[in-house]
Amino acid sequence: VQLQASGGGEVQVGESLKLSCVASGRRPHISSYHMGWFRQAPGKEREFVAGISWRGNTTSYADSVKGRSTISRDNAKNTVTLQMHNLKPEDTAVYYCAMQRRSTIAIAKSPNEYRSWGNGTQVTVSS
Repeated sequence: VQLQASGGGEVQVGESLKLSCVASGRRPHISSYHMGWFRQAPGKEREFVAGISWRGNTTSYADSVKGRSTISRDNAKNTVTLQMHNLKPEDTAVYYCAMQRRSTIAIAKSPNEYRSWGNGTQVTVSS
């Protein structure tokens, strides 16, 4: 499966963005997998932002975005979305979506638990 992230851009502090991740390929269905959003800023390690269970009934957020971000999914459309509000300069990074390897465990926060990384979409927040 290939994951394509989009929706990034350059915004001002306090604005919002909606990131989308669409699966494609021979077996594009993501419905059986937990999905996650990660981000990586220059010179920093890739970090967990948000995750959603395969059923969509459980979500997990990094403390840094909790309360101002919402992850959702539409399995029929093979799409995962991350809505971010009140953006801050520290949100500046390349955002990636990925598929968790094992959906028999809880939503993982380590990038090592994920595969099928998408191409990433740049988010730049200017003050």
